[in-house]
Amino acid sequence: MIIDRFEGAFAVCEDNGTMISIKTELLPEGCREGDKIVLENGVYKIIDNREDRERIRKKMESLFKH
Repeated sequence: MIIDRFEGAFAVCEDNGTMISIKTELLPEGCREGDKIVLENGVYKIIDNREDRERIRKKMESLFKH
């Protein structure tokens, strides 16, 4: 799932088209919007998604270039 935004004490995350709220205290320190996270053995972990971020950046750049 991907962190979409923060609202108060919650992170609003998109998980396969469904929006869910997770208490920020349950997330790893340093999480930010756009981070991909996974729940493993009851613990949220950040997954490296640099490739996804770069792909999205390039797509946005090409859309707004004109």
